[in-house]
Formats: sequence, C-alpha cells, structure tokens
Amino acid sequence: MTDIEFDAEEIAAGIAEWARIESPSTDAAAVNRMMDIAEDAMRSMGADIERVPGADGRGDAVRAHFPWGEGPGILVLGHLDTVHLVGTLDGALPVRRDGDRLYGPGVLDMKGGMYLAQHALGKVIRERGHLALPVTFLFIPDEEIGSPTTRDLIEREARQCRYVLVPEPGKEDNFVTGRHAFLRYKLHVYGKAAHAGRARGPGRSAISEMARLITEVEGFSDLDREVTYRVGNIEGGTFVNVVPTECHAEVLCVAPTEDAFDEVVTNMTGLRSGDPEVRLEVEAGPVRPLFRLDDATRDLFDVARRVARDLGLDLGSQQYGGGSDGNFTGALGIPTLDGLGVLGDGIHTKDEYLSVASLVPRARLLAGLYEALSERNR
Repeated sequence: MTDIEFDAEEIAAGIAEWARIESPSTDAAAVNRMMDIAEDAMRSMGADIERVPGADGRGDAVRAHFPWGEGPGILVLGHLDTVHLVGTLDGALPVRRDGDRLYGPGVLDMKGGMYLAQHALGKVIRERGHLALPVTFLFIPDEEIGSPTTRDLIEREARQCRYVLVPEPGKEDNFVTGRHAFLRYKLHVYGKAAHAGRARGPGRSAISEMARLITEVEGFSDLDREVTYRVGNIEGGTFVNVVPTECHAEVLCVAPTEDAFDEVVTNMTGLRSGDPEVRLEVEAGPVRPLFRLDDATRDLFDVARRVARDLGLDLGSQQYGGGSDGNFTGALGIPTLDGLGVLGDGIHTKDEYLSVASLVPRARLLAGLYEALSERNR
C-alpha cells in the first residue's frame, strides 16, 4: 500500500483550474489551449513531449513520455475535450463548490481523471524517483465525437505498451474491465421543395420523413439488453413557409455484445425511405469496437484489486456502456483497465460534478497501481 500523502483540496484546486479552460471537441483553438496547459504540466514533471498536430480541423494530441526502465510500459490514456460549448462557464455550469461537490465542465469527464493521474504520478516521482518501466500519457482532443482523428494514434501507441490505464470517471463498486461498442451514423433525407401553404402540391417534406425514421430507429432499442439507438442532433429546413428539402440527423447506437453489434449494422443499413419521392442516405461514422474482459485484462484487474484492497477499497469488475478510448485498446487485446478517474455524477449535463471526498482515495489507487506495475517489472 502506498504511503504517499495526498491533499484533496490541492487536487480539487488543480482540477478546477483545468475546468476553467473550456475545450469543446469541435473548437480546435479551445482544445489546444487546454493541451498547452497539459503539456506544460507534464514537461514540468520531466516528460519528453511530442505535440501531434490536429487533423480535419480538430485539436492537437499531446504525448508525454517518461523513458524509464526497459521494454513496454504503461500508457495512461484520456481526453481533454468536453461536450460543453464555450460560454458554459459564464452560463449554466460555472466552476463552483457546494460542500463535497465541485461542479464544472469536464471536472468528471474527464479533465478530473487526467489531472488526477498526472498528479498521482508527480507525487510518485517526488517520493520514489523513477519507476522501473516507461510511462506515457496520451492526451486526446476528440474523444467526445468518437476519436475520428486519433484512433490510429491511440492504437499505435497502445501496441507499444504493456498496460493501458484509462482514468475515465470511476464507479463506486467496480473497475471498468469492458465497454459496450458504439456505432455512429448520420441520416441524410432529401425531399422536394414547394410552398408550405399549399394543401396539395409537388412538395415532399424531408423533415416529415426524418420524423418517421427517428421513431423507427429509436424503436430498435431494447433497454433490457442495453441495446440503444438514440438520435441526438437534427438539422433541417430553411423558412417555415417552404417545404423542407433536406434534413440531417446523427444517431448513436450502443451494442453490448457481438450479436447486438451485427444487429445494429443490419438495422441501420437496412433503413429505407417511406416515400419513393424522398431519398435517404445512411452514412456510417466512427465506431468504438466492443471491449470484452479477456485473460490479459483479468490479470491487470487482479493487480488493481489487490492494490485497492490494501487501501480499504473493495472493487469488482464489470463491463459498462458510456464508451471511451479504452474500447480501442481493449479490443486489441492489450490489458486495459478503465474507470480509474474520480467519482461524481452528471456526465454530459449542466449538473456535472465530482466528489471531493473521492479525490484522495482515487489518487492513492492510481499511485499504488503505478508502483505495483513497476514492481512487476523489476
């Protein structure tokens, strides 16, 4: 059990500072301001820094490497983009403290986790010096939109490592040792224009057909099996007096098994327009593959469970939805332990908060895990 001392207020103050730098996935300049802060923090700890330029209008990634020991080491993997737009701090979700709760955009998902992970490693370095194996932090700029520009980078880095630790929001009772698959689609509907005031005419409403399709798509959901289809973004029409010729929607599908994955693909690619004069296009988007518990991850979990028990925490193992970049590494068969971040609630809402009381136990868990994996390499 690690005897390193941590201070909850110190950690909370650091997370609050990161949360005050807004970084929505779709704003590259905003994300890069956050990446600058992470880069400076890791450089001050002695890491070798590689800045990976963003692609397709997204922000940069930051790779921070500690070249200790021999052979493959630990990859700490997480994102600094959020679902909260610039202006959220001045509106619905300012950084604020209410008793044990620290509110703010990204305090839980997952600036809090990545800050905690680097803070814990910094304490280990100050107390112990270097570890017996290399450690790499990879800060991702586009996780919340499916990591479309960074999947190759994540998989390439993970293949060079022995373990992957993902400080996504933690669970009260379990480590995350698997993730449901995520499949994204865009629906494009094209109708025919006309004056909307005509009772009859050549017009064919793209919005009307999209409304029908949304009901059909979301009707595929089977909540008992945790198979879900949800439409989260819709755009269409110009003027209210013009029959809309275009409508576009984004769909997020979640599949907890291989059979459910195949079912989603079949259902989505099998969609058809209900009107022969209205055209439908189904565009497949980024996929997070299914991450299932295997022997390699079970071995890593056993180490983490022993560390947790030494700290007085009884944590089990479970597969969850939610999705993370751990989907990619776990699906490759690389030992991956997810859900190592802070505890709280309100993910992807304007009530996002972390529990300050969770910060020290979770920091000690991460520090203990770094040390236990290092000892395995001696």
